[in-house]
Amino acid sequence: MDSVDRASSSPVVVAIDGPSGSGKSTVSRAVAARLGLSFLDTGAMYRAMTWWMLANEVDVEDAEAVAIACGKPVIVSGTDAAGPTITVDGQDVSGPIRGPEVTGKVSAVAAVPAVRARLVELQRGCASHAERGIVAEGRDMGSVVFPDATVKVFLTASERARAERRAAELRAKGVDEATITAMAADLARRDAADSSRETAPLTQAADAVLVDTSELTLDQVIDTITALVEEKAGLTAA
Repeated sequence: MDSVDRASSSPVVVAIDGPSGSGKSTVSRAVAARLGLSFLDTGAMYRAMTWWMLANEVDVEDAEAVAIACGKPVIVSGTDAAGPTITVDGQDVSGPIRGPEVTGKVSAVAAVPAVRARLVELQRGCASHAERGIVAEGRDMGSVVFPDATVKVFLTASERARAERRAAELRAKGVDEATITAMAADLARRDAADSSRETAPLTQAADAVLVDTSELTLDQVIDTITALVEEKAGLTAA
């Protein structure tokens, strides 16, 4: 038996947006797994594009150069919540795209309209091929990519909470303290850049449900969003 009973035959789209460190990826993946839906990490797609630009010596501060080059890489995002993947020209880049160089440059690349247009097309394509539905996380899922999403959630948390979570994640991966300090300090810069860009800025959609995760445990956040999706989309977890 399927892990999801759907009240409607239309594929479900759950759009989860929010700033860095709010827990989007972990929460979205867990909700998708619990409800038997596909999972899409759109941030990984922008990181993959940035990684390709850097690897091919494209000046990421030159918006025109980025726009011209962004149609070249073949970016494929696997949507299995149990093991999401991201490849560029057939190469697994799930590790390299999380490095500090990509992290420091991804906002510049993501601000280029041509990049966003291309990746939005890919993101919508992923959703259209998700048989049961998809949980898509990012910064403009509810406002731009999936304006008619079944459920929209905006995850947020205090800057301190987000910085502490990101530091804990990096320590668990064995990242040195100097790099952790630099990447944690970069959160505010990325928030400002993503919120102020002209094309598809980080913003809460008017009809999105705000969930502040600052004082909530991971399980509480997952339970809250799962219940919301079950209520609005007529889904039942296994």
